[in-house]
Amino acid sequence: MSENKTLKGGEFLIKETSAQDIFIPEEFNEEQQMMAQTCRDFTETQVLPNIEKLEHHDYETLTKLLKDAGEMGLLGISLPEEYDGFGQNFVTSMLTVEEMGKGFSFAVAYSAHTGIGTLPIYYFGNEEQKKKYLPKLATGEYIGAYALTEPTAGSDPNNGKAKAVLTEDGKHYILNGDKMWITNAGVADLFIVFAKIEGDKNLSAFIVERGTPGFTIGEEEDKMGIRGSSTTQIFFDNVKVPVENLLGEQNQGFKIALYILNLGRIKLAGACAGAAKATIDLSVQYANERKQFGTNIANFGAIKYKLAEMVIRTFANESLTYRASQNIDDAIESLVAEGMDKGRAMVEGLRQYAIEASIAKVFGSEALDYVVDEGVQIHGGMGYSAEMPVERAYRDSRINRIFEGTNEINRMVTIGEILKRGMKGEIDLLTPAKAVAKELMGIPDFGSTSMDYYEGMHKVITNFKKSILMVAGAALQKYTDKIQNEQEILMNVSDMLMYTYAAESMMLRIEKLNGKYDEEKMKLYKSMLDVFMYDTASRINKIGVDAVNSFAEGDERQAMLMGMKRFTKVNPVNVKDARRMIADKLIEDNRYNF
Repeated sequence: MSENKTLKGGEFLIKETSAQDIFIPEEFNEEQQMMAQTCRDFTETQVLPNIEKLEHHDYETLTKLLKDAGEMGLLGISLPEEYDGFGQNFVTSMLTVEEMGKGFSFAVAYSAHTGIGTLPIYYFGNEEQKKKYLPKLATGEYIGAYALTEPTAGSDPNNGKAKAVLTEDGKHYILNGDKMWITNAGVADLFIVFAKIEGDKNLSAFIVERGTPGFTIGEEEDKMGIRGSSTTQIFFDNVKVPVENLLGEQNQGFKIALYILNLGRIKLAGACAGAAKATIDLSVQYANERKQFGTNIANFGAIKYKLAEMVIRTFANESLTYRASQNIDDAIESLVAEGMDKGRAMVEGLRQYAIEASIAKVFGSEALDYVVDEGVQIHGGMGYSAEMPVERAYRDSRINRIFEGTNEINRMVTIGEILKRGMKGEIDLLTPAKAVAKELMGIPDFGSTSMDYYEGMHKVITNFKKSILMVAGAALQKYTDKIQNEQEILMNVSDMLMYTYAAESMMLRIEKLNGKYDEEKMKLYKSMLDVFMYDTASRINKIGVDAVNSFAEGDERQAMLMGMKRFTKVNPVNVKDARRMIADKLIEDNRYNF
C-alpha cells in the first residue's frame, strides 16, 4: 500500500494526493456491478410499483419489501458470512445504498435497517448478541431501528432524559422514557435504544425487542416527505431489559452513537447520489418530451444550464463519496492486518474519516436539494403535481439536510475535528499555515506557463488549500480558544474545506480516467471539471473574503484579501459552451450516463 493511500482523515488539506491512489466508481468489478444490478432490479420491479401504497402508510407492504430484500441477501451486504451476510467491503455497501437511494422513502427504511439498526450490534456487540440477532437482521426475519433522539435532545443526544435502573437482583435494567423520530418504529422488531443508567453522565446502549411489556409504539408521524417510511415516537414504561442486552459497555453509548452517525452520514451521501441520478433521468426525459414554442424544451439554453449543473454537482458528490469510502476500506484493511477485530476496525476506520463523512453528508444532501429543486422547475406546473415522481423526490429530499446531524452540526464537526487533530498533533497544520503566512509577505509566484492541464489543476487545488490555511490560521491566532464562539467564521472555513475536497476529488477522478477514454469523451469530463473549478474558485473567494472581513483589520486584512484573490485565481472558462456540451450528452442519452 503506497504512502498516499494511508492519508489520515483530514490530511487532504495539507498533503498532495495522487490520482492513482483514489478509488473511482469506474473501477467497480463485475461482482460489484452484479450486486448493483440486483438492487436496481429490486427497486424497479418491487419498490417503485408499490410506492403509492407505502406513501399511504401501508406497512404490510413495507414489511414485505424489507423481508423480500432480506431473502435476496440485500440486508446483509456488510455482515460476515458467519452471520448469514455477504461479507462485502464498505465500498460495495455504498454502491448498494446508492442504487437503493433511487427508491424514494423505501431507501430510508432500507438504510435505517442495514446501517444504524444493524451495525451497532456487529460493531459493539459481544459474540452472544451477534449470534442471536445478526442472522435475523441479515435475512429480514427481524427489522431493525435506532432510538436516540428525544423531545428535548436532538442535536445534543447526551442531554437525553431516558433512564435505566438496575434491579436489585442485578438481572434487568428498568427502562423509562420516550424517543421520537424513530425510523422503522412502526415495523421494527428490534431497537437499539440509548438511555442513561442512574447517576451516569453518559448514555449507555441497549438492545430492546418489540413486544417487551411496557414498550409501546406511538402514532405514525404525518411528515412532509419520506412518507413511505415509518416514523413514530416510542415509549418505555418500566420496561425490563435483560442485563445481557446492554450493548457495549456502560457509559459507552454516546461514543457508539457518534460512530454510528459517521456511518449514517457517508451512507446518506451515497443515497443522495442515487436519488440525484434518478431525478436527473426524470428531468431529461421530461425535457425531451415536453414541447413549447414548437420545440422540445431540452433545446433551450436555460434548460440546458439546469441539466448540466445537476450533472456536475451529482458527479462531484459521487467522486468525493467513493474516494472517502475507499479510504475507510483501506483503513479497515490495514487495522485488520495489524490484528484488530473486524467490527472494531470498521468503527476505527469510520472514526478516522469522520471529517470526510461530514463533508460528504453536507455536500451530497445540498447537491440533491439543488437537483430536485431544478427537477421540479424543468417540469414546470406538472412538477408541482403529486402525479409526478419529481414532486415526491422534492419532498423526500428536504429531510437529508436535517437527519444524521443537521448540516450546521456537520459543518461544525468538519472544522472542529480538523482543529482538534491539529491541536493534538495528529495533523501538522502549523507548518503549512506558517508557510502560507510567510508566502503572503513574499513576491507572488505566478507559476510556470508550461504546465500541462492536470498540473495546472493541481496548482489551483493547492492554492485553495492555502486560502483555507490562511483564513483558519489567522482566525485561530486572533480568537485562540474562544474560536468556538465564532460559528459564522468556522462555518465559512468549513465550506471552503468542503468545496476544496469536492473539487480535488472530482479532479483526481477525471485525471485517473485520462487514457481510459478517447479524447472526445475526455473533453466532456474536462468541461465538467473546468466549470466546477471555475465556480468553486469564486465560491471559495466569496466565503474567504466574508470570513476575513469578519475578523481582520488594517494591513492584515489588506494582505489577506490580496491573498484570497491570488489563491482563488483560475483561467477563464466559456461556461456556456462547456455546460451545453454536458447537457447535449445527457439529452442524447436521455439518462444520466457519466
